[in-house]
Amino acid sequence: MDAKEIIARRVALELRDGMLVNLGIGLPTLVARFIPQGMSVAMQSENGLIGFSAPPPDGMENRDLIDAGGGLIMSLPGAASFDSATSFALIRGGHVDMAVLGALQVDAAGHLASWMIPGKFTPGMGGAMDLVAGAKRVIIAMQHVAKSEPKIVQTLTLPPTAARRVSLIVTELAVIEPTDEGLALRERAPGVSVADIVACTGARLIVPEVTPEMPIVGEERA
Repeated sequence: MDAKEIIARRVALELRDGMLVNLGIGLPTLVARFIPQGMSVAMQSENGLIGFSAPPPDGMENRDLIDAGGGLIMSLPGAASFDSATSFALIRGGHVDMAVLGALQVDAAGHLASWMIPGKFTPGMGGAMDLVAGAKRVIIAMQHVAKSEPKIVQTLTLPPTAARRVSLIVTELAVIEPTDEGLALRERAPGVSVADIVACTGARLIVPEVTPEMPIVGEERA
């Protein structure tokens, strides 16, 4: 199981029946593959669709059905499509229960940088700014380290996405919760020690006496 799959499986355990959930571009889209069996979750894409699932099997692609990042998806029975203005009204109106977003950095206060590296081409911030401000919960799904540098840092060195802190950070090494006191280590991945996590993190962690092992959701949905 690679790092991205570990992250997606763990994030899927945060889903609850009946939720309206927005999956960001990239790694977060993998979460749709691991929705627990028997659970009904409505996936929303800011380009104007509610009610989609994981990418279609080979030969069943429909080029008119894509997520916000242009990835191919399948619509489910009861799906609804609408213009992007309506889609952002849902986000800004606080109707999205959970947003799962990728990140370039998260700082010690739980603030997110996700949309720009100065001096490099930027395709745009997408819906991230609105989602961090409007979704009821914001979960960051990202790898712990990039190019040997921690992505969880004491202070952002990249432009922030929003003023609001995120709700939870899930990496292939740990589950970390931003709190008023700082970043609290909640879980460690199987086979990963607390010392490993601390060594790969660029911000101070609040470490409990006992850190439970991260549960991983079961089989991939067809």
